[in-house]
Amino acid sequence: MSALKELSSLDLAALVASRVCHDIISPVGAITNGLEVLDEEGSEDMREFAMDLIRKSARQASAKLQFARLAFGAAGSAGAEIDLGDAQVVATGFMENEKSDLNWQLSRHLMPKNYVKLLLNLILIANQCVPRGGEIKVEMEGDPQSPAFTLQASGLNPRIPLGMKETLGGEEPERVDAHSVQPIYTLLLARECGMVLTIDKQEELVKITALLAE
Repeated sequence: MSALKELSSLDLAALVASRVCHDIISPVGAITNGLEVLDEEGSEDMREFAMDLIRKSARQASAKLQFARLAFGAAGSAGAEIDLGDAQVVATGFMENEKSDLNWQLSRHLMPKNYVKLLLNLILIANQCVPRGGEIKVEMEGDPQSPAFTLQASGLNPRIPLGMKETLGGEEPERVDAHSVQPIYTLLLARECGMVLTIDKQEELVKITALLAE
């Protein structure tokens, strides 16, 4: 792999938007399917099934949108701070629809928004490391103005996705598309925060760190 080339702001925005749309399509499509069943089926059992599907999918779509708003959105003006309690709420809501459990060990503070956005994106990466489910433990050392993040993804056969280590280290993936843009965006956030990312496979887990550059 070569060094990551700088993406234009338009290309980055388009790829991130495609990524968010991809995540939302599934629950929104399920809501549409449930409404079609309500329109066509006369069976009370099928109507109840459709309503359950609509309720579940609406909650899932809402959780994904709220997470994306903080992880990818502007979330206030330049220099704005975000309550870590709010970040915990959206991260917990997002992970309720995933296979892994979230073990959030951070105290509630106000933190500069880019640190919070970086943390949420690191949770997405950690989640990819345990595709069969497990636990994602999130910890922080230091103060909210100069934090150090550590995430541990443990579960059955944890792994680092192909090319992830290289991308987080600053190398360009084989393809820059909506699938690979999230780790690229995470790297760009880390650089904006003056932080260095590492991801390593240990015996029973994958460990991710974000430390301020010396």
